[in-house]
Amino acid sequence: MTKVMQGVRVLEVAQFTFVPAAGGVLSDWGADVIKIEHPVRGDAQRGIQMLQRLAVNAQRSSLMQHPNRGKRSVGIDVSTPEGQALLYEIAKTCDVFLTNYLPSQRQKLKIDIEHIRAANPGIIYVRGTAFGDKGPERDKGGFDSTAYWARGGSAMMVTPKELDGPLLQPGPAYGDTIGGMNIAGGIAAALFHRERTGEATEVDVSLLASGIWATACAIDVAMEKPDEKDLFVNVMPGVSSYTTNPFIGAFPTADGKYINLTVLSPGPYIEDVFGHLGIPEAATDPRFSTAETIMANTPAAHELVKAAILARPFAYWIEQLKTMRGQWSPYQTIHDAAQDEQVHANGYIFEVESADGGAPIRLVANPVQFNREPATNTRAPEASEHTELFLMDMGLSWDRIEALKASGAVA
Repeated sequence: MTKVMQGVRVLEVAQFTFVPAAGGVLSDWGADVIKIEHPVRGDAQRGIQMLQRLAVNAQRSSLMQHPNRGKRSVGIDVSTPEGQALLYEIAKTCDVFLTNYLPSQRQKLKIDIEHIRAANPGIIYVRGTAFGDKGPERDKGGFDSTAYWARGGSAMMVTPKELDGPLLQPGPAYGDTIGGMNIAGGIAAALFHRERTGEATEVDVSLLASGIWATACAIDVAMEKPDEKDLFVNVMPGVSSYTTNPFIGAFPTADGKYINLTVLSPGPYIEDVFGHLGIPEAATDPRFSTAETIMANTPAAHELVKAAILARPFAYWIEQLKTMRGQWSPYQTIHDAAQDEQVHANGYIFEVESADGGAPIRLVANPVQFNREPATNTRAPEASEHTELFLMDMGLSWDRIEALKASGAVA
């Protein structure tokens, strides 16, 4: 993959996934990302031992590999004067400072913008927060399940009214990963601006902002129609939902899986869709043969479509619908997605070596490619793995490194 960030150095003081995911993307793109971790505890995410019911193998932890691939880990206790002084020395060599620490913690640790800019006035200072860096909740922490999924509107948007409570977000680090990509894009723009103008900007991205961006089209409509309730309503699974288009919906297959049809304009596709569904005679039925008649007879046409898809298994439709011109997609599990032919054809999954010497670890690539080349990278570092070598590269003498280690400032 073309390393468009080659020569850019990022100093990351961040934990968990939201902000580190941005550093992982920049590393994919060729940036040298220096991840600062506590010399004893490391990133707090390293301490997670169970993911729902699954035990986490520390040396093969997807939770660490996903946001931290390709980085160098340097163990520094930034709560100590020696650690802070060392951090400022590193900052002088960096283009970007990336953090998700809360304002009170940034001040306590002396890593807020005024501290980092005092060391390097030209550095791009990046804050990833839960609820934004302004307002009464600027010093409130949060996770993607709270700030992105729940508060951003996604949860209530996808939850049928018949349920007793809102649906939970689909899997770990869902909003964190999306938000991290937003941060990476903001950093790229800031670097471009500095290259063009010489001005080093601040960059702010929050999980809340990312959450309402995901639901932006719906929120925009809600602001235009503030007095109308239930603007967008999801129905219960298994309940037919259609207005005047029988070629839209989630249709069950014979083996209990689902096919999505989203043929927004049914008219031009009547023969194509009915033919692929194995009921070509429906296209000549006067009730369904034109755009006007099929829309007027949507319930009857919808039942035909539903019955046709229900008569065959999922695997049959995967092959049968490949040549259909109208838009469709299988509803895939995460295991299905990992095996998807199109995913692999485009290089959307790559491998990194494992620290335990075992089989390679497969990771989902970030969604951006340059020159049609898939992403490549190395594994996430072990905690403090690169401290000594990095500090020696920085020009620190071995005596000073030993003294810093003895004081507990580095590991």
